[in-house]
Amino acid sequence: MVDEMFLRTHHGFGTPVVMQGLWRSEGEVDPAALAGVHHLLSLGPLSRTVIRPRIPGARLRWRSGATPWPLDYPTAPIAAGAVVDWADRVAGEPVDPEAGAGWRLAAARIDGGGTVVSLLCSHVLADARGLAGVLAEAMSGSAAAVAPGPTHPRRADLADAIAMYASVGARTLRAVAGLALHPSRKAALLPVRAVHPHRGAQRAQLPEALVVEVDAAHWDAAAGRDGGTPNSLLVALAGAIAGSGVPLQVSVPVDRRTDPGSASNAVDMAEVTVAPGDSPATVRTALRQAYARPPMSSPAGFPPELLQLLPDATAYRLAPNPGERDVLCSNVGTVPDTLGMLGACRASGIATRAVHPGVTPARAAEIRNRLSAYLCRFGDRYTLALVSMDGELRERAEMALTAFGLTARYW
Repeated sequence: MVDEMFLRTHHGFGTPVVMQGLWRSEGEVDPAALAGVHHLLSLGPLSRTVIRPRIPGARLRWRSGATPWPLDYPTAPIAAGAVVDWADRVAGEPVDPEAGAGWRLAAARIDGGGTVVSLLCSHVLADARGLAGVLAEAMSGSAAAVAPGPTHPRRADLADAIAMYASVGARTLRAVAGLALHPSRKAALLPVRAVHPHRGAQRAQLPEALVVEVDAAHWDAAAGRDGGTPNSLLVALAGAIAGSGVPLQVSVPVDRRTDPGSASNAVDMAEVTVAPGDSPATVRTALRQAYARPPMSSPAGFPPELLQLLPDATAYRLAPNPGERDVLCSNVGTVPDTLGMLGACRASGIATRAVHPGVTPARAAEIRNRLSAYLCRFGDRYTLALVSMDGELRERAEMALTAFGLTARYW
């Protein structure tokens, strides 16, 4: 089914969440090879359109076969130092799986040699691991076309709506009774987007982005120096980069994927508090405790399906994106080996991240996430993609990396 959380973010908050996979090489990618990847992507699970039900209360569903946006691969090169700026620009191109294609493929030649490729995709369609898997299949030529879904008669929507109202109604009454018996649950109905002490003038700016690469052996050694893990180092490092002198709430996606071949979203969110100076080992202990707690979902015992029956803006205020904390840390893990080759070109770097295209300074000031950090491993290096709502990102990143004994290569 359609992941409605990201649709609520789009319509309720007015800013979509878009995944972006970035692939770069030292050589020039053959346009025909890239066109072949574009064609295979157009046949796969990314080319789905969200269909609204004809009966209020019925669930959203997918329709396969959306007409793709054309491949964007101009002949004019970009400056060698403008790769991230180019990625930011193409990330602003519209993708809307309710209006048509929810993905775009673009590439640019790099002055002095090399190519950078961007696969942009609405988060409604896929999470980072799903996106990487779909792209890997297309690049290897093994992607298969998604068959059209079965016909969906009006009576199916009616039956679905009746079942939804019956189920949600009973559980909502129990939740309301729970509020009377347990007044403390009322606090869970308050939005988590509390004003952070570091908001204000310095937040009234556009997001700043950075992509860095770190030797994998050095990263693993720094993580394990006092009993941490590569993932807990990511969380500790992100806390240090966001550094504010106070404990920060960090949201961490937890992969719940049961079908390795699925492109759809398959994550829950866990929350951990990171204090200034926390080591990877300290964070590792906190993460273990966070993973053992129930995932963040609907508030105060109310059924998650209730949110589907409310207007998007109301649902978003009641239960905003569970990832909205001070910092978001997403460890995508090791990307598939098949992403290493595009035609005759071998990848020299791969990065993944999520962005908010079209965000204005005023809207950015309303986003609680001060920093989002995305980590993936390809070959002998980790790539860390950072998106910050605060200024001086490179300076803060260099200080934090140095504090953990790491050196980085900047894209």
